[in-house]
Amino acid sequence: MTKTILAAMLLLTLPLSARQNSYLKYQQFILRAEAGATTPAREVMQTVRNMVENKVVIRGACWDYLDAAFTRAGYLRGARSIVHKGKKHSGPYAPTTKIQAGDWLYYINHSYHNIEHSGMFIGWTNERKRQGLIMSYAGEGRVEPARYKIYDLSHVYHIMRAQ
Repeated sequence: MTKTILAAMLLLTLPLSARQNSYLKYQQFILRAEAGATTPAREVMQTVRNMVENKVVIRGACWDYLDAAFTRAGYLRGARSIVHKGKKHSGPYAPTTKIQAGDWLYYINHSYHNIEHSGMFIGWTNERKRQGLIMSYAGEGRVEPARYKIYDLSHVYHIMRAQ
């Protein structure tokens, strides 16, 4: 009996994985963003959230993950519109006012070697500093589920939206 109680207490004190923690940490923020999003954006955001919660891994890169999420939500490639198109290193970069919850963003990832990256925009955590919560998938052959993370979005060069 004592061993069972100790084992249960130990399990309760073990930390959750960082990826699961990322969802729990931002859960209320994510749910509010979904509630305020357009219907197509909300459907894609809910699909992505379910994929994160279920630790879905998609073989491929960040682009493959978001393509799968949009498709699973019923927004095939023909049902996505490009609302901003610039170039990686020369822009023009999107103004914050153009970015909406549920948008698929391509941006320079300043936190990882300044390479291009894509993720789903959830909402601004500090719009003035261009910091926003993104559902991000590492890709690069890693077998890791997606996570929610705050990124510097000062160089968003492409925006795609479910329609």
